[in-house]
Amino acid sequence: MTIYDPANLQTILMIPELAEFDLSFKPMFGGIMGYAGGKVFASLSDIGLALKMSGKDREALLALPCACALRYEPESAPSKTYVVVPESLHTRPDELKIWVARSVIGLPARKPRR
Repeated sequence: MTIYDPANLQTILMIPELAEFDLSFKPMFGGIMGYAGGKVFASLSDIGLALKMSGKDREALLALPCACALRYEPESAPSKTYVVVPESLHTRPDELKIWVARSVIGLPARKPRR
């Protein structure tokens, strides 16, 4: 199993191809959370780069070789929302952009503050 550096994963998402998604990052729980327009879309941890996905987009990403549901610990249940992106996409910005776009578009609308 590969151990990733969350800071290195963040640089993968800071490429010009992804600038349109208004991405920002905050350290959290020993990793980094990725935000698009203020909404969480990614978890960057020693496990890898995981995108928040739902429905058919989640199924499609899981169908890629080496993609898997995020598990922070081997004995923990697989995430129902986060999918670890195959490492092969880390160096293919055009393909990574497709999956980031699908993640961002699938995010629920922000609830208005009271």
